[in-house]
Amino acid sequence: MKLEYHLRIDSEHPAELDRILGVGSRGPGGGWQIVRREGPTDPPVAFVDEFLSVLDGKYEALEGLGINRDRITMWVLYEYDQQCNLEFNPDALKRLGNNGISLCVSCWQAPD
Repeated sequence: MKLEYHLRIDSEHPAELDRILGVGSRGPGGGWQIVRREGPTDPPVAFVDEFLSVLDGKYEALEGLGINRDRITMWVLYEYDQQCNLEFNPDALKRLGNNGISLCVSCWQAPD
């Protein structure tokens, strides 16, 4: 099992995002992202709370770079080998919705 959580922001200004958000990260294709991994024996990652805390109070500065909330996404990437089950906390989903941020989920079966 491989489970990752990503905060991705579509931007041509990753250095400015580093400065505004106080976190430095680069994604594929020059984008910006934060990645958290969760192993099979790790406690659950509260990725929504963690990622929203990075963004909290910074939306106006992001808009100054031309980054609207529709360019901010959170991803769950899950490679499974038996069965794929995901469960999301309703309060976390409500916070995502209230902040206008999309949750994207991608699951795939691990190769034999």
